[in-house]
Amino acid sequence: MELQRYSKVTGKNPREMVLLRAYPCKWGKCAFCDYTMDNCENTEEMVLENHKILQNITGDLGVLDVIDSASCFELPEQTVAELRSIVQEKNISKMFTECHYMYRKWLQKWREFFGIPIVFRCGVESFDNAFRNNVLKKGADFTSPQQVAEYFEAVCLMVGIQGQTKEMIRRDIEALEQYFSYGCVNIYTPNTTPFQADEKLIEWFREEYAYLENNPQIEILWHNEDLGVGAVLEGGGRQ
Repeated sequence: MELQRYSKVTGKNPREMVLLRAYPCKWGKCAFCDYTMDNCENTEEMVLENHKILQNITGDLGVLDVIDSASCFELPEQTVAELRSIVQEKNISKMFTECHYMYRKWLQKWREFFGIPIVFRCGVESFDNAFRNNVLKKGADFTSPQQVAEYFEAVCLMVGIQGQTKEMIRRDIEALEQYFSYGCVNIYTPNTTPFQADEKLIEWFREEYAYLENNPQIEILWHNEDLGVGAVLEGGGRQ
């Protein structure tokens, strides 16, 4: 898949960002997600492509954000080793990355391996247990925001997907502001799954939570390519 895989985020939390290739998501059952199309099982192919992506990193901003279509723990070992070398060579002092709630007890391993502060984001989508697990099929078995906050400094929420309500969103944003140091609110973008966007709910959110744009620790992604990675390059396409 020919995607834009490197960018520099110059808005909130300035950082370099890379979108790497990973093995198939261990959970892989989220009903709203088609990112698994970017997964790969060919280790040699992934390592080579990831190497090319990582060569873009300059270290100019001192902060790196590493994402893939699964969890950071599903990257090839060779890629993770190369990533650590680049962190050391480029004097990266802080990293952001993402993983599923199932990996909550693995986080310290990466912190020790890289030797720098790492902010782990957990894609909870919603703190409403029934909606998260029965509708979205997220497979995250916590029952309160506090449980997530025991392990993660940051969460990703979703807003505007079919079946959500204003009350769910209010509770989610309240939990984000109360328990987490960082947050990313993803406005749902329709994809190849059956889920549709609730445009009225999105417009309500835009007005009701306009103040979040002024919060330096909360990013609102009105489109899933707003951070500069993920766009299909000209001449590319899904494979």
